[in-house]
Amino acid sequence: MQLVLEKRAERSTTIALVSPLIAIGLTIVTLCIVFMVLGKNPIAALAVYFIDPLTDGYSLQEIAVKATPLVMIAIGLSLCYLANAWNIGAEGQFLIGAVAGSWLAVKTQGTDAGHWVLPAMLVLGAVAGALYALIPAICKVRFGASEILTSLMLVYVADLLLDYLVRGPWRDPQGFNFPTTAEFDPVATVPTLIEGGRLHLGSIIALLVVAAGAVLLGRTIKGFEIRVVGAAPRAARFGGFNANQLVLLTFAISGALAGVAGIIEVAGPVGHLQPGISPGYGFTAIIVAFLGRLNPIGILIAGLFLALTFIGGEQAQIAMKIPLDVTKVFQGILLFYVLACDSLILYRFRLISTSPKVQSGAH
Repeated sequence: MQLVLEKRAERSTTIALVSPLIAIGLTIVTLCIVFMVLGKNPIAALAVYFIDPLTDGYSLQEIAVKATPLVMIAIGLSLCYLANAWNIGAEGQFLIGAVAGSWLAVKTQGTDAGHWVLPAMLVLGAVAGALYALIPAICKVRFGASEILTSLMLVYVADLLLDYLVRGPWRDPQGFNFPTTAEFDPVATVPTLIEGGRLHLGSIIALLVVAAGAVLLGRTIKGFEIRVVGAAPRAARFGGFNANQLVLLTFAISGALAGVAGIIEVAGPVGHLQPGISPGYGFTAIIVAFLGRLNPIGILIAGLFLALTFIGGEQAQIAMKIPLDVTKVFQGILLFYVLACDSLILYRFRLISTSPKVQSGAH
């Protein structure tokens, strides 16, 4: 007997729905093995990761804070992936948006500027992120370059630019030589929603982005065009849809959302620009997009789940001395299982007999 993958006659809707749950289950089993290798009680570790943060009000706020950039970035990435355009550089667009918006905060520092500063920072972040994302998009459309490689390499450019600015021209002269800008003025910070907590207005913006994404994909011609171009390129060409224009559009939207997420993160929880403002939000958002089935509502749920792993990982580091890098291992394993399980949507396992057939008849 031989086990083979056989192409399905049509996509399995059932597998498409349960595939993320299978992936999460397999990831948790693998994580238990990792905990045992580290000499930790897997049941206790899982409780710290996934249960304890849900029983504390402050941790719930932190989950929403962590989910905000993940959801915003993943919504933009989902548009790209649905259009068969592979933006892997959202981390760089996140950073460049943070840099662009912070420029205004630095320039207006101590000038008693009005409440127009924060909206202008958000606009700058969106524009910078969109323009940065258009670089790999134009290279793909004009020169046929791989958008995967170009968008990924631009992440390092953005990271080094941020590092140069906070260590050089934007460094706070009163900051004891630490690589950071001065604390932003109140008019350049995102308002908090709960006094004494870190939950901020960005979470509301993220929910609005989810709603806008759902309307775009489910209620508009452009959303239909995005889905058709990605699912059936030949049919899209016969329908007169321009795939190259969609690559530019989806990359621009994706970059803009990542840029806004970047400046919200800096002007919200962080309060100033510094290296390491992102624990890998742009890359983790790729997992969020696929775990959420490229659907805005699914992405919201997946974003909250991945945010839970960040908070749980921090608590596990304190309570059980589990390395924080285990969280990144968890996220990487989860992406692997999500992609592996997704193959079952189009293929199924089948046992085929390999024994030779008996020839009948006279010799």
